[in-house]
Amino acid sequence: MEKCTFYIVDVFAEEKYAGNQLAVFGDAKSLTDTEMQRIAKEMNYSETTFILSEEKRNGGYDVRIFTPAKEVPFAGHPTLGTAYVIQYEIIGEPIDTIILNLKIGQIPVTLNYSGEQIDILWMKQKNPTFDRIFDPKPISQVLNLDKKEIDNRFSIQEVSTGLPFIIVPLKSLDALKRAKIAKDKYFELIKDTQAKAILIFCPETYQENDLNVRVFGDYYGVPEDPATGSANGCLAGYLVKYRYFGKDRINIRVEQGYEIGRPSLLSLRAEDKGGKIDVSVGGKVIMIAKGEFI
Repeated sequence: MEKCTFYIVDVFAEEKYAGNQLAVFGDAKSLTDTEMQRIAKEMNYSETTFILSEEKRNGGYDVRIFTPAKEVPFAGHPTLGTAYVIQYEIIGEPIDTIILNLKIGQIPVTLNYSGEQIDILWMKQKNPTFDRIFDPKPISQVLNLDKKEIDNRFSIQEVSTGLPFIIVPLKSLDALKRAKIAKDKYFELIKDTQAKAILIFCPETYQENDLNVRVFGDYYGVPEDPATGSANGCLAGYLVKYRYFGKDRINIRVEQGYEIGRPSLLSLRAEDKGGKIDVSVGGKVIMIAKGEFI
């Protein structure tokens, strides 16, 4: 294996050592699938990304995403973090949009600047699709909660903008904090579902934000994720579909990762445009380290 330059960034972070950590490997075309998977396991972050070439193909940069357990077709914070590295290290000058060629297709990332420094990055996700609706009782058992702690005004549903999640509305921050995955029941549940990870949320928050979120994904080797752009994109579509805030559009801030000491902030925009819901997820990225993988 040839040497690869890699970067460590914090995504959805307002300051260093918050948000969700990501390792990005540049010019990784010489790596085999097995090497990428082993590196992702070694890094032990929720995902690790590999830029296959510093040259564009079909207008975008080829990128692959691996969790410690397997390759995934799409994930949110790796998309934003990788676009940041491409602008910062490969392009080297301000640019409005970077396109990533991922397994699910091309995902555009828009970059907003404060002076010459990147302020916030936005990714436009695929239109959400809505699948299976769940009975609250087995979901409450998976979460070790009482069925009454689930907000029964809204359905528990599988939603996908490229990677599916089970979206579960809870009534209170207390219930959200106490949620704990019963692994036997979790793995029994996901045997028959497209979605393998669970997002729970509530309208009470630690800071002055709109929602608090937790995401569990043992199937992907990630017991709890500190910040999840793909899951929150699904949530954005869900909130608009069910008119959670009483409107056909949202522009909100979501906090995640507070329970595991990695406070993260995500911006969500979504609008129902006559049967199709436009979804964008935004956040800040901070460079932490650069090195060589030998």
